[in-house]
Amino acid sequence: MSDQTTTPTRMISLPPLPLAARSTVILVLVGAACALPFLFSNYHLFQLTLVMANAIALLGLNLLTGYNGQISLGHGAFYGIGAYTAAVLMNSLGVHYVLAVACAAGVCFCAGFLFGLPALRLEGLYLALATFALGMSLPQILKYKHLARWTGGSQGILLDKPTAPFGIALSADQWLYLFTLSIALIMFMIARNLIESHVGRAIVAVRDHPVAAATMGVHVARTKALTFGVSVMYTGIAGALTALSVQFVAPDSFLIPLSITLLVGVVVGGLASISGALYGALFIQFVPNLADHVSKAMPGAVFGLVLIVFAYAMPFGIAGFIKRMLLWAKPTRLR
Repeated sequence: MSDQTTTPTRMISLPPLPLAARSTVILVLVGAACALPFLFSNYHLFQLTLVMANAIALLGLNLLTGYNGQISLGHGAFYGIGAYTAAVLMNSLGVHYVLAVACAAGVCFCAGFLFGLPALRLEGLYLALATFALGMSLPQILKYKHLARWTGGSQGILLDKPTAPFGIALSADQWLYLFTLSIALIMFMIARNLIESHVGRAIVAVRDHPVAAATMGVHVARTKALTFGVSVMYTGIAGALTALSVQFVAPDSFLIPLSITLLVGVVVGGLASISGALYGALFIQFVPNLADHVSKAMPGAVFGLVLIVFAYAMPFGIAGFIKRMLLWAKPTRLR
C-alpha cells in the first residue's frame, strides 16, 4: 500500500514504562473499574457496559484497519451476526449465556475467515465496497420469512438479562457490567500479546510493505484472512454482549450507520492503538448524547462539528494526543 494510506496509522511511540510501574497502573485502573458498579446507578452501569462491549468491537476493527491496513464498512453486519447467534441459542435452544457468547465468537471467526478468503484478495476501496455490500444485505436476510422462526423477523428477539450466579448479592446490571468487563480485559490482553508477537509483526508488515513481507516468507493472503477472522470474532463477541445488555435484537439495529459508527470510533480513538479502542468507545457512547443535549434541533450538526474539531486537533486520535502530551511533559525521556 502507498505511503499516503499507511501514514495515518503510524502512532507516536513512547519509551515503555518499567514493568513494575506498568503493572501498578494497570492494577489501579482495573481496581477502579471494578469499584464502579457500587458507585453508579443501574442506568449508568448499562451505559458503561455498552462502552466495554463497543471497546471490544473497536479493538477488533482496529486490528483489521489500524494494524493490517484493511478498510471495512460492514462490521456492523458481523456485530449483528454475533448478537443473533447468542440470541437464537439462548431463546430457541436454552443455551447458557456464557456458552452463547463463546459460540458467537466461534461462528463469527469462521464467518470472517471464510468471507476474508475471497474478499481480501481485493484492495483498499474495493474491499470496503465488498464489506459494505454485506452490511447492506444482512438486515434483509434476517427479515427473510423462512428464517423468521429463528430470528423473529422484523419483530426481533427479546432476551432475559442474566443474573448473578451462586446467589451473589449483585443486581443484574452490576453482574452484567462485571461480566462484560472481565471479557473485555481478556480480549485486550489477547490483542496486546498478539500485536507484540511474530504474528502481530507479520500483520503490520502486510500493511506497510506487502511485497517485502511476502519476500520474507509471510503468506499475505492467509495473514489477511486470519486477521479478518480475528477482527470479526472480536466484533461478534461485542454483539453478543450488547444483546445481553439491551435484552433485544432486531434487524434494524444493525444497519450501515452502525458500521460507520464503529469506523468513526476507531479513527477518533486512534488507529493502531490498543488503548484507542476504549477512548473511541467512550466517544461513540457519550458524545452523540451530549450533542443531543446541546441542540435538540440539530444534534447531527453538533456531532459533525465535534468530529471536525477532533480531526484537526487530534490527527492521530485521542491515543496519539495523549502520547504527544506525555512526550511534551517529559522531554528528558527522549535523551
